[in-house]
Amino acid sequence: MRIATWNINSITARLPRLLAWLESSGTDVLCLQETKCTAEQFPRDELRELGYEAAVHATGRWNGVALVSRVGLEDVVEGLPGGPDYEGVHEPRSVSATCGPVRLWSVYVPNGREVGHPHYAYKLQWFEALRAAVAEDAAGPRPFAVLGDFNVAPADEDVWDLSVFEGQTHVTEPERAALAALRGTGLTDVVPRPLKYDHPFTYWDYRQLGFPKNRGMRIDLVYGNEPFAKAVGDAYVDREERKGKGASDHAPVVVDLEV
Repeated sequence: MRIATWNINSITARLPRLLAWLESSGTDVLCLQETKCTAEQFPRDELRELGYEAAVHATGRWNGVALVSRVGLEDVVEGLPGGPDYEGVHEPRSVSATCGPVRLWSVYVPNGREVGHPHYAYKLQWFEALRAAVAEDAAGPRPFAVLGDFNVAPADEDVWDLSVFEGQTHVTEPERAALAALRGTGLTDVVPRPLKYDHPFTYWDYRQLGFPKNRGMRIDLVYGNEPFAKAVGDAYVDREERKGKGASDHAPVVVDLEV
């Protein structure tokens, strides 16, 4: 069973690439983030032609998450139970479902903007709500994973130059502590480091030749419980999908399960 996560950075802009990638990669379940569309605008028909159904939590131009599956979608939960609002809005940043033998969450953690900003406090609150919401599934006997854009680099080596990020979000101690607390529910990072290359980054800024110069970050993660982790046969970042005209600024992260 092949599972992947991908911050698509607008499913409308990236639809031809998405459909081609699903066909070529043989992915069974894809967790999407930053769909940037309403639920009504989501391309269900095009995906259905390839044999996929979708669980979508999206409300408009920003944010938006989805689970796209060809092995079933059951017990769908839209939104983060107990999650905080930001400026009175409950943003569409989480959707979960049972896909065949596994339970999966697709999450798009708030960016945080800058240290001290209200969005930074919101990010930490959101992480705490996520930790509480997944604790039961994480400790259970069924393969379970939280996948998505976490907007945190877990370790110093997960950014191309730590000095560039000094004092900024994505690398601060409170953010990394929140990520560690999430792992503390019984989850582990199932994508090994290093992979087939020295720096398995998943995001590269469009500006200043970020991708050609490999000035990236590893912020797209797959955290699985023990039954999920034991079933992992392979994992990789599909850097090829970050290349070329019209690419997202994130690459898909792919995990193969022997289930």
